[in-house]
Parts: sequence; C-alpha cells; structure tokens
Amino acid sequence: MTTEYEQGQAKKKFLYESLSPRRKKFIDRIGFDKWDPFQEPKHPIEIRTDSTRRTSKELMLKFLRDFQPENYSNAYGRGVLEMCIGIINGDDKCRAMYEFSLWYRDLLEREKKEFKTGP
Repeated sequence: MTTEYEQGQAKKKFLYESLSPRRKKFIDRIGFDKWDPFQEPKHPIEIRTDSTRRTSKELMLKFLRDFQPENYSNAYGRGVLEMCIGIINGDDKCRAMYEFSLWYRDLLEREKKEFKTGP
C-alpha cells in the first residue's frame, strides 16, 4: 500500500517525464525536489476602484466627457488625473481638496459670487 506522499511523487515524476526537453531543463535548473507542479496559481493583481466601481482612468474619461471643460490644458488634465488617483487611493490631500471645493462652491452661492479663473 502506497502512502499519499509516494502517490504525489509518482504523479510528479509522471508529469516531469511528459514535459518537453526545454521545460525539463528549466526544472533541472531549479531542482526536481524544489519543483512543485501542484502549487496554487497566483492571484491576479487587485484592480483598485472607487465606490462607483470605476478605475481612475474610467473616472477621468467620464468626467472629461460629461463636463467638457472650455479651457482644457495639460495642467487641467493632470489635476483631474491626480484627483482620480487620490480618490481611488483614499488620499487625505485629495479628500481635503474635494471638501474645500464643496465648501467654496457653497460660499460662492451664499454670497452670490461667481468662480473667477485666471489673474
């Protein structure tokens, strides 16, 4: 009667014998004893999303498509991307800028002022 270990070794040897010479060479380099043909597959990289389940790229594209700014510049695009990445990563700097923006918008509305751009 064979043990579970011996059965595993027999399967391992069978798998090794069925491999191509090139693959065998790789296994010989790492060592047959260290080779584990039964190891669990690696999990894919976690893709970070926000609460709407969008990535930073998806958020940026949706914003630019929906908002369609009049004076779009490289600096404007970098700012949008920085905010998107900050939202996804839960960055305090981004949260502060978001909360300040909401507060400032409310302040302008209360004082019946308009947002002034440029000098």
